[in-house]
Amino acid sequence: MMSQKAYFQISAVIFFVVAVFHVGRLLTGWEVLIGTWVIPHWLSIPGLIVPGALSAWGFTMAARAGGRRKYTT
Repeated sequence: MMSQKAYFQISAVIFFVVAVFHVGRLLTGWEVLIGTWVIPHWLSIPGLIVPGALSAWGFTMAARAGGRRKYTT
């Protein structure tokens, strides 16, 4: 079974990668198409903020989970 720390770290890395792609899209002007609809670039701003915040939160939770150990008696 996966530990909480590993879960938080994996989730944080995935959200970080998503945020990096949004930064790349904003800086380079990449176009994203869904069918014939061109996704506006301004949607990458919340697409950067939300996953960036979730990534930071995930790394914070992973650090907190690292100090907790379950002892059985």
